[in-house]
Amino acid sequence: MQANTLVLDMSDLALVPKSELDRVRDAADIDPDARLTLLADMCRLNTLVAIKRAGSGHLGSSFSALDIFVHLLYHELNVAELGFEHPERDVFFSSKGHDVPGLYAVLYGLGVIPQEQLLRLRRLGGLDGHPDVGTPGIEATSGSLGMGISKGRGIAWAKWSLGLGGRVVVMTGDGELQEGQNWEALQAAAHERLGTLWVVIDRNELQSDKLTEEIVALGDLEEKLRAFGWDVRSCDGHDHEALREAFAAFREVEERPNALIARTVKGKGVSFMEHSAALAEGGGYYRWHAGAPGDDDFERARDELVARIGVQLQELGLGALEPLTVAGRQDEAAYSLEAEPESGAGAPLQKVTHEYVVEAYGDALIELAQANDRLVVLDADLASDCRIRAFELAFPDRFVECGIAEQDMVSTAAGLARHGFLPVVNSFASFLASRANEQIYNQASEGSKVVYALHYAGLIPAGPGKSHQSIRDVSLLGALPNMTIVQPGNSEETGALLRWAVEEAEGDVAIRLAIGPSPRRIELPAGYEPAIGWGVVLREGEDAVLLAYGPVLLHEALVTAERLSHDGIGLRVVNMPWLNRVDPDWLAVEIAPYPHVLVLDDHSPVGALGDAVRRTLVGHEVTVYGVEGWPACGTPEEALRFHELDGASLAGRIAALLGVRAPRS
Repeated sequence: MQANTLVLDMSDLALVPKSELDRVRDAADIDPDARLTLLADMCRLNTLVAIKRAGSGHLGSSFSALDIFVHLLYHELNVAELGFEHPERDVFFSSKGHDVPGLYAVLYGLGVIPQEQLLRLRRLGGLDGHPDVGTPGIEATSGSLGMGISKGRGIAWAKWSLGLGGRVVVMTGDGELQEGQNWEALQAAAHERLGTLWVVIDRNELQSDKLTEEIVALGDLEEKLRAFGWDVRSCDGHDHEALREAFAAFREVEERPNALIARTVKGKGVSFMEHSAALAEGGGYYRWHAGAPGDDDFERARDELVARIGVQLQELGLGALEPLTVAGRQDEAAYSLEAEPESGAGAPLQKVTHEYVVEAYGDALIELAQANDRLVVLDADLASDCRIRAFELAFPDRFVECGIAEQDMVSTAAGLARHGFLPVVNSFASFLASRANEQIYNQASEGSKVVYALHYAGLIPAGPGKSHQSIRDVSLLGALPNMTIVQPGNSEETGALLRWAVEEAEGDVAIRLAIGPSPRRIELPAGYEPAIGWGVVLREGEDAVLLAYGPVLLHEALVTAERLSHDGIGLRVVNMPWLNRVDPDWLAVEIAPYPHVLVLDDHSPVGALGDAVRRTLVGHEVTVYGVEGWPACGTPEEALRFHELDGASLAGRIAALLGVRAPRS
C-alpha cells in the first residue's frame, strides 16, 4: 500500500488505441501467427500502462498469459463474433485472477471495455483488481484460487443439459493447482465425460516470488492429469502455431475433458521482467509478481515494448504505430492514505507514515521463537506479503511452507499442536478464515492452541477487489468458544498482542493485521500493556464515545474527532483491540457518562466489535458504523468515502446523530 506518486508526463501513460488493434486484426494477407504475436505485445503495453496508472496490479502473470488470452479471444473462440450474451457462445475465464489486467487489455481491444474504464483500473467505478462478473466480458468472479475448474464444470454441464453449443475454457495457474478443490473438479469432470470443458494451465513455474517447485512441487503434471481421465497436451504457450495445433486436437475429443499445459515465461515480453533474468537480478526471488513498476523501470519496459511493436508493424507492412492515446486527467496516487488538508480552521492532518504493523509482527515472531523452540510458522505462499520471510531464513527448520492450500495448512497446524508445538498460521484473512473455516473449527474443538495471523484484514487496501477484502472473518471465527480475536493499532501493540497470544493465551487467538502503512502514528499511553477486554483512551471528549481498532480506522476515528472539535463537539476515541472479548466492568465505566456509544468496525456491521459491545450493553443504544454491502474497489480514500467511513463522512454522520449541524469540511 506504499504511496506511488506518478511524476511521468501524461503521454508516457497512454494506451495503444483500439483503432490500432483493429487495424492489425483486420489487416489482410499477413501471417496469422505474427498477427497474434503483435496483438499480444500491444496488449502487454496497455497492461503495463494500466497497472502503472493504478499504482498496483500483477504484471508477471498477466504477461505470461497474454499470448493465450489473445489466441483464444481473437482467434480460437466464437465470442468475438457472437457476443458475451449469446447462449451458444464459447465461455472463457481465468481462475487465477491475478492476470486480469492482461485480460482487460484484450477485452479493450475487442471494444468490450471502454478506454476510460481501462485507465481506471483499481479505481472506484473503474475495473476491479481481480475479475468480477459486474464487468462486461468477465464470465466468472475469481481471485480466490481453486474454484475455476469447478465453475467451468458447472457451465459445461449447464450447456449440455440445455442442449446449447459452445466450449468452456478455464485458465488456471500452476501454483493454483495446490488448492485441493481443483482435483475434486478434475475427477468429477472426467467422470461426467465433459468433452467441451478445456483447462489451460499457465505453467510459468513461478508463484508469488519463488519457483513453484520450491513451494510445493507439482511433479509430472501431464501424468497426473491423464491419471484423472483427461486428454492432455503440452506446448509452448507463446507459440501460436503450437497453440493452434493443440486446440485443433481438442476439438476432436468428445468423451473426455481436455487439459493443455502451456509452458510460459512469467513477465514474458519485457526482458528484465522475464523469469530467468528477474530471478538472477532478485537473488532467487521474483519481484514482478505484484505492484506497479517505478518510473525508471516503467520507462524501460514501455520503450522495449514500443520498439518491438514498431519493428513488427514494419515487418508486416503495416507502417508505423499511430500515436498513443490517453483520456481524462492524471489520477491521484493509488495508495496514498494522506488526509486531505482542512479547508476550515486547524492544521492539516498527519500524512502516511513508514510504520507497517505487519513488519512489527514479523520481528516479534523471531524474538518469540528465540525463547520458544516449539514455535513453528506455517505459510501459504505469502511469506513476503506476511513479512515472515525473515523467520523462514532465521529458522528454516521451524518454517512449514504449505503453498496455496489453506485447508491443508490449518489441519497440518492442528496435527502439530496436538503433539506439543505452537503453530502460527499465516495467510490473507479472506482466505484463511473462510476457506479453512471447517478445519479451524475442527482444530479448536480438539482443545489445542493455534495462533492464526489474518493478514490483509478489513476494507483496505481496496484495489484488489472483494475477493481480497476481508469483512467477514470476525463473524466466522468469533462463534468458536475458545477463540479470541484481536487487531493492533500500532507496532508496539502488535508485538504486545502477539506475545500475549503466544505466552499467555489459553485458547486459540486470531490476530488481524493491516498489510499497508499506517496512515498516522497511533500514540498509546506510556507503559500501556493490553489487558483482555479493555481498551485505552486516545482522545478525550464529553459528547459521545467512539470505539475503534486497527491503524486505518483509528486514524479515521481521530480525524472524525478533530473535525467535530472545530464545531465544539467532544468525541472520546477509544482504541479497543479485543474484537470479541469485552470486559463488562471496564465498559460500564467507559460509557457511564455517555448517552451515545459508537463503534467503528473494519468489517461487516454483523459479528464484529459492534455486536460484542451490544451484547455487553444490553438495553443500551449502540450505533455501529461498518462496511455495509459488498466492499468497494478503489483507492483507500475512495473506498472509505464510498462506505462513509472516512473522517469527514463520519463527522457528518455523528453530528446528525447528535442532532447538531454538520461540522465544516
